[in-house]
Amino acid sequence: MGSKLVILLFLLFVSWIPSPSSALDTDASLSVDASSGRKIPHTLFGIFFEEINHAGAGGLWAELVNNRGFEAGGPNTPSNIDPWTILGNQKYLIVSTDRSSCFERNKIALKMDVLCDHGSAANACPNGGVGISNPGFWGMNIEQGKTYKVVLFVRSPGPINVSVSLTGSNAKTLAASNIVALNVSKWTKIEVLLEAKATDHNSSLQLTTTRKGAIWFDQISVMPLDTYKGHGFRKDLFSMVQDMKPAFIRFPGGCFVEGSWLRSAVRWKETIGPWQERPGHFGDVWNYWTDDGMGHLEFLQLAEDLGALPVWVFNNGISHNDEVSTPNILPFVQEILDGLEFAKGDAKSTKWGSLRASLGHPEPFDLRYVAIGNEDCGKPNYLGNYLKFYAAINQSYPDVKMISNCDATSKPLDHPADLFDYHVYDNANALFSQSHKFDQISRSGPKVFASEYAVTGNDAGKGSLLAALGEAAFVIGVEKNSDVVQMASYAPLFVNTNDRTWSPDSIVFDSSRMYGTPSYWMQHFFRESNGATLLNSTLKTSSSNPIVASAISWKSSVDNKNYLRIKVVNFGSSTVALKISISGLKSIDSIGSKTVLTSNNVRDENSFNEPEKVVPFKTPLENVGENMNVVLTPHSLTAFDFSF
Repeated sequence: MGSKLVILLFLLFVSWIPSPSSALDTDASLSVDASSGRKIPHTLFGIFFEEINHAGAGGLWAELVNNRGFEAGGPNTPSNIDPWTILGNQKYLIVSTDRSSCFERNKIALKMDVLCDHGSAANACPNGGVGISNPGFWGMNIEQGKTYKVVLFVRSPGPINVSVSLTGSNAKTLAASNIVALNVSKWTKIEVLLEAKATDHNSSLQLTTTRKGAIWFDQISVMPLDTYKGHGFRKDLFSMVQDMKPAFIRFPGGCFVEGSWLRSAVRWKETIGPWQERPGHFGDVWNYWTDDGMGHLEFLQLAEDLGALPVWVFNNGISHNDEVSTPNILPFVQEILDGLEFAKGDAKSTKWGSLRASLGHPEPFDLRYVAIGNEDCGKPNYLGNYLKFYAAINQSYPDVKMISNCDATSKPLDHPADLFDYHVYDNANALFSQSHKFDQISRSGPKVFASEYAVTGNDAGKGSLLAALGEAAFVIGVEKNSDVVQMASYAPLFVNTNDRTWSPDSIVFDSSRMYGTPSYWMQHFFRESNGATLLNSTLKTSSSNPIVASAISWKSSVDNKNYLRIKVVNFGSSTVALKISISGLKSIDSIGSKTVLTSNNVRDENSFNEPEKVVPFKTPLENVGENMNVVLTPHSLTAFDFSF
């Protein structure tokens, strides 16, 4: 019998004690007053997307070619073309790079000198020809029946006959087409649609020829046609994020925004416009190249597609290792004002709003929040730079709320802000204890944005139940203090399993598969909290019972009914008998539901082999009433839902 089924049968047996006069002694009691409470901000729970762990390049962004412009090896030639490889040896082919591209912001192009010829008996090309191959991001996921758009730029002094193919890991051709052109003496854009005849999750793109001569290639792209709404997002990963019902998305970092050095910091203007003209850049904090296909416009579009508010984190002239002095910061300030105009400006009367419209989005984006830098508080130029950004943005966009890097939970800020950033990465016990972190902080002044929280280290592994429970307690504390905490998000969101620079994460994926960690599923328990009503509740328990709880009510948009949800974390290793008393309701349905996140071992993790080892499971809850005795499984997060 499977372990999940054993747990389910056990919980069905012990989770409900129908009689208030049961002989089982209660270990704790929870009183909920459904007649009083306060509104939770609609913005409370969202997501934080950082370009880390190949979250975008090789992840949510569906581009299949890795290093599509050959720029990852740097601006000097000859350069490293990794992960491109050569098909054929130097007897038949010499591959090099030069600076002959037609694109001014990315000058590197690849040159193939083909030494063999299809018409020569003495120097014939091998079967299949010679050329170059790209494996994508640890294999391209090519699926039978789906169509892929190949775009490339090519030039040659003579006629060309190039085979473009998607090839499986067993060298089987999944889709192919020939490019035959008599005159490509100038750079020419070629587009090919390939329909896959079979499926292989570890495929590659191959460009081969049997014709002698020189051919230059640049900006080679392979995109599946079935991205979300045609916006370029990988559908399966987008769906997993959408299922979280995020109220906001903070982007694009994180340390990715800062860079180890300013030369590698994100510059939003370099990430807009036609993809082939974007220079791309090396993210020197997380150590990989991105072509910036997922740029400023795409992040804003992602927020809109998710129905989430964008929260733009921008560089404030400070990296991990160098800074711009405050007297020299004004060009950086103007850059951000231009970025706000790009997002919010009128399509006809503003320069950057007009550019946005020309790129396909005439309506302004609903950008209400910006974060002035990331984790820069205390650096020599932070305060001076911050005040310059704050004054300029406040003058031009008084409706935009600004977020300070400085933690004001222990002492007040010495500068104006609408919100301040709070980050916490620690062990599970520490996160559990932080369920009371915000109980005593000042209710006046800027609100809290807990934009990065997670259990890390040994407790977390690659995403454990233990980590999720510690985080759940912290998040319940956020919910109960949502009068002062306005926003919160787990970090990081994504990890490509082939580049696990940071662990754990919410969603793990490779070219074709994905699963949620227990922390991902923990966040589902709070999907209905945004805009709900936090009910007054009192939990009484002994110190030996490490539990935390909260209660909310909301109106479902699905069935138009009113619901009450009680969430309880049992962080301990013992079963807890909990008495629940609810007052202030005129009536309550006799049947509810119980959803539990738990497992046999508190350190259990999900994996590609067992993607649902630790996931919530839901069971009916009968004989619901104003007074109920329930049992909390050891090491569990439980939600009790009732309609009224």
